[in-house]
Amino acid sequence: MNAESDERQGAVAPATADVATGDDTQGKEPVFGSRAPQFIQRSRTLHISWQVGVFIVGLAVVVAGIIMLPLPGPGWLVIFGGMAIWATEFVWAQLVLRWTKRKVTEAAQRALDPKVRKRNLILTTIGLVICAAAITVYVWKFGIVMPWKIKE
Repeated sequence: MNAESDERQGAVAPATADVATGDDTQGKEPVFGSRAPQFIQRSRTLHISWQVGVFIVGLAVVVAGIIMLPLPGPGWLVIFGGMAIWATEFVWAQLVLRWTKRKVTEAAQRALDPKVRKRNLILTTIGLVICAAAITVYVWKFGIVMPWKIKE
């Protein structure tokens, strides 16, 4: 009977600890630290070489994303991809990605707020009216000249 009660207490204790602390993040939050294979983590020189390689690959991806910001291409997506590569090895990158995910989620929630949506629609409409007025004034004053009819 003691063995059964010990097993039950062992099984119940973790569940009650999770409920008592409100820590329901098992399997949801990533573990901080290196995700390198065990055989690489065992050797210090191999692990440092692995980290240098991951850093260089992540840096190349982030630089490519920065180059894509003014040029055509998914710049921010590539930058976050490089950060995800870094996050496989570096805690600071894991923290940055967690912070970014939280901020993006908060922004999405704010954007779905009816008051904010109404304000954004009003501001967009005002901006479009101003742009249309500016284009109308420009066309009225200077007219439209097709590129093939421009006199040099």
